[in-house]
Amino acid sequence: MKGVILAAGYATRFLPASKTIPKEMFPLIDRPAID
Repeated sequence: MKGVILAAGYATRFLPASKTIPKEMFPLIDRPAID
């Protein structure tokens, strides 16, 4: 069994992009961080 524990803050370094998209859904290479 594998698991991921996501612990995140407010993503202020990603503003203004993080206003509409949660940080966990930002694309990494060609897929979101969580799928």
